[in-house]
Amino acid sequence: MASLSSIVGYADRFLRIREVGDWDNALNGLQIENSGRVTKIGAAVDVSTRVLEAAAKQDVDLLIVHHGLFWPGLQPVTGILRRQLSVAFENNIALYSAHLPLDLHPQVGNNAQLAAALGLKSNQLFFEEKGQMIGLKACTSWLREELDRKLRKALGGPIKTFMFGPKKTGTIGIITGGAGSEIYKVARDGIDTFITGEAPHWAAVAADELGMNLLLGGHYTTEVFGVKALAAHLSKRFRIPWEFIDCPTGL
Repeated sequence: MASLSSIVGYADRFLRIREVGDWDNALNGLQIENSGRVTKIGAAVDVSTRVLEAAAKQDVDLLIVHHGLFWPGLQPVTGILRRQLSVAFENNIALYSAHLPLDLHPQVGNNAQLAAALGLKSNQLFFEEKGQMIGLKACTSWLREELDRKLRKALGGPIKTFMFGPKKTGTIGIITGGAGSEIYKVARDGIDTFITGEAPHWAAVAADELGMNLLLGGHYTTEVFGVKALAAHLSKRFRIPWEFIDCPTGL
């Protein structure tokens, strides 16, 4: 058993929660407190009623998520929000959320973890967002088909590919989640092969125009890495068990 305050304090420092810029509705850090003790950590990409109920069934009393409770913005505590809070309060579940601080973390971050799963090395930071570099790029010469195979294996499922770039990659860029709409900005960084989670329809046309390989692994699937790695890290440090709560969105 560990104290909630000690885990939260460590996680805030480890992820640089107060230093990393983000959208206001991300509200990084502790979003709901519990009675103050933690016996089991849960990790999930998104908080939802279904995830909270699953956490309660698995005796989780600290839930770590990438997309927190307040993404819809300021709202009254009625309907869905009231239901979610009720489940958390009734089951003594604390909620901790980390968005961009988790995306860009060099050790447990989504981008770093996916790059490692692919076997990419000598990665460099690129793509500025909210005052910091959040993506990773690597100068790596792989056949497009080889990268396709590696990504499918790393994500454990199908991906969407738009192969309009070189048959052998030059510079691979990774920004997990929903960065497909930034394809033009990504191209200006010299990226010829771009891996992200999802993209709008027009991004496929843009990939053709730019002569770029675009690989979409799914928003959810590319962002399971960070919460898992963070939960495992905290579990080892504080000697408490953890469990991943899988609730895919299909996107």
